[in-house]
Amino acid sequence: MAFSSPSGSDRPGFFRPQAEINVTPLVDVMLVLLIIFMVTAPLLTAGLKVQLPQAQAARPLDPKEPVVVVVGRDGGLAVGNEPVEPADLVQLVKLKLGDDLNRVVHLRGDKEVAYGRMVEVLDQLASNGITHIAIVTDARKKAAASAPSAPPPATEQGK
Repeated sequence: MAFSSPSGSDRPGFFRPQAEINVTPLVDVMLVLLIIFMVTAPLLTAGLKVQLPQAQAARPLDPKEPVVVVVGRDGGLAVGNEPVEPADLVQLVKLKLGDDLNRVVHLRGDKEVAYGRMVEVLDQLASNGITHIAIVTDARKKAAASAPSAPPPATEQGK
């Protein structure tokens, strides 16, 4: 707290509190922090700097919506929101793809559906020329819940 002599009184040793806040130290600290962050921020960029080669035939990707094939808990199939019979699956997917067989087909399956059923659908699509298939998963689960449990110590495994 700063002290000043009262107006009109020049007696030495007679001081009263000053009613102002001194913000100079605060401004000094903030400017130093600003300079530190401005200097270090460019250094924090991750990765390597590379010069990418130029290609004449390169073209941007076409942002088309993928065709979504859903395998329900009971094994039933749907393309998007339309239920479909297993025999009609390939025909409907090819109809949705049109002439662009390079478009991605997303295969979504309930976590309770049998693994064999998912493989059957995947094989049915792949054997009919639909090869750009992506299996969709949910990555929002907690890491601790999805981490596999540790095996017991080696001394107990042999027993």
